[in-house]
Amino acid sequence: MDDEKQMDRVQKIPITKLIPFKDHPFRVVEDESMLRTTESISMFGVLTPLIARPTEDGKFEIISGHRRAHAAEAVGLTEVPVIVRPMDDDVAKILVVDSNLQRENILPSERAFAYKMKAEAMKHQGERTDLQQEGTLDQVGPKWTNQEIGKATNDSMSQVKRFIRLTNLIPEILEMVDQNRIAFNPAVELSYLKPEEQKNLLEAIDFTQATPSVSQAMRLKKLSQEGGCKLEDMCEILAEVKKGDLERVAFKSEQLRKYFPKSYTPRQMSDVILKLLDQWQKKRQRDKAR
Repeated sequence: MDDEKQMDRVQKIPITKLIPFKDHPFRVVEDESMLRTTESISMFGVLTPLIARPTEDGKFEIISGHRRAHAAEAVGLTEVPVIVRPMDDDVAKILVVDSNLQRENILPSERAFAYKMKAEAMKHQGERTDLQQEGTLDQVGPKWTNQEIGKATNDSMSQVKRFIRLTNLIPEILEMVDQNRIAFNPAVELSYLKPEEQKNLLEAIDFTQATPSVSQAMRLKKLSQEGGCKLEDMCEILAEVKKGDLERVAFKSEQLRKYFPKSYTPRQMSDVILKLLDQWQKKRQRDKAR
C-alpha cells in the first residue's frame, strides 16, 4: 500500500526519461494553442502535472500531458511534475483518449483513431475475466457500446460509429478531411471504398479538380458494393456540375477519351489539356501584339 501511495504522488521527473504513449492518436503540432501553452509554461512553469506510467526499462510513458512535455522542453526545462501511476494497456488507452478529447480543435482523424482506440480497449476489458478478481471490472463496466464512448463528448452512438469509419480511409484522403477539402459526411461514405478505389479517387479528384458531395460519395459507394468503382466512373461523377457551381466547366470522361490513347490516365490527359491551353493563350497574346 505504501508503494502505491508513493507511486501516485506528484514527482519531479527528468524530461529525458519521458516517452510518448505508443500509438498515440493525437498530434503535437506547433499551432496557436501550443504557442499559448509554451508562453504560459515559460512564465509560470508546468502547473498541471503530467500523468505517466512506469516502464520496465526505468522510463515513464506519458498518458496525459504530451503537449505540456513538448512545451516544457521547448522553453528549456529539464524536469516536470508527473503523477506516476501503474496501469495496464487498456486503462492507459482509455485515459489517453479521455484526457485529450477535452482539447479544442481536435482534427477528425484524431477523434476517429481516439474513438477506435477507446472502443477496442473497452471491448477488451469487457472480455477479460481477470479484471473481476482485481476489482477493476466494477469501475470500467463489463459492457461497452459506442453510446457510452460518446458520452464524454456528447456524440451520439451513430456519430461515434461514423467517426470510427474514417479510420478506413487511406492517409491521403484522411488528410483532405482534416484540411476541410472533403466534408465529414462524404468522407464517411468514401470510407466504404476499397483502398485501391480510394487511390483512384485521388487521381479523379486531381483530374476534375472537384471533391465529392454526399450524394456523389453515396453513388461511388454503391458502385463499389455492386462490383467495382472504376476510375472512369469516378471522373464522370465528379465532373458533374454541382448546385451553386454552375459556372464550372466540366467534361464527361467519354468526351475526352477519343482524343487520347487508351493508356492515358486522367492526370496525363489533364496535363496535355493544360499544356495545349497554355500554348493557345500564348498564341493569342502574340496575335494581339502584332
